[in-house]
Amino acid sequence: MTDDSNTGETGRISEFGRDGYVFDVIDSGRVGSGEVPGADIPIVLLHGFPERAACWNLVTPILNERGYRTVAPDQRGYSPRARPAAVRDYRISELARDVIALADTLDAPKIHLVGHDWGSGVAWAVAADYPDRVATLTALAVPHPGAYLRAMPRGQLLRSWYMGVFQIPGFAEWALSKGMSNPRAARFGPPGFAEQLQTDIIDYGALTGGLNWYRALKYGDRGLMNRKVTVPTTHIWSDGDVYLSRAGARGCAQMVDAPYDFIVLEGVDHWIPQRRPEQVAEAILARIA
Repeated sequence: MTDDSNTGETGRISEFGRDGYVFDVIDSGRVGSGEVPGADIPIVLLHGFPERAACWNLVTPILNERGYRTVAPDQRGYSPRARPAAVRDYRISELARDVIALADTLDAPKIHLVGHDWGSGVAWAVAADYPDRVATLTALAVPHPGAYLRAMPRGQLLRSWYMGVFQIPGFAEWALSKGMSNPRAARFGPPGFAEQLQTDIIDYGALTGGLNWYRALKYGDRGLMNRKVTVPTTHIWSDGDVYLSRAGARGCAQMVDAPYDFIVLEGVDHWIPQRRPEQVAEAILARIA
């Protein structure tokens, strides 16, 4: 059990801790249900940028109704009590260890792991480095880091232009904050995106923490690029995603040495959990089964 955990009488948690940091959690569904085969393994859902755990709010009720417990954390930089000042503290190895700390708090020898956007990047790292703790992996949008890197000369580099802007402390925060006041900002995300980004990220004080995930890429584990995932995996990519190329998505198959499915959602943009929650839930359930 990790430090600073908060476990209720029924086993439900609202937070977990690691190394003095405390992470907020949305925990829903049945705890320890024996009615559904495999439901004793919780489903952990990792959000991306610029979002928080609530990005899964359309997906989790479907999984809960099918008898599964879902646990979605506000990750490092987003939870108010887990916002280190040093950029180095946001490197992917630390983000992955946070997920293992969550699994420990749940007393879960294994978890079903799901991620979207940056959450997928973390999920790939957890599955590659801690395969004994991951029962299944479902990654939305972002491919395996190795596939992402290899796709750079095949169109991904142009799609990743914004990452350079995000490296500039102060300017990136100013640009994003100002951009959300523009009425056209609503076009870049699901319904209510601009308002939610303003309240849940900018006003909440989570913007710099989220940007630090990008700024910590220079401290990344280069070996991760070549480490294959050895747990059953599903990768979901949408052909309307302006941030992620088809080449990277297709390259994931070479980075998985286990049962693997590749799902393409046609006519869908980057925001898969909000646009197609039913299909996401069904893909997760199919992988679990």
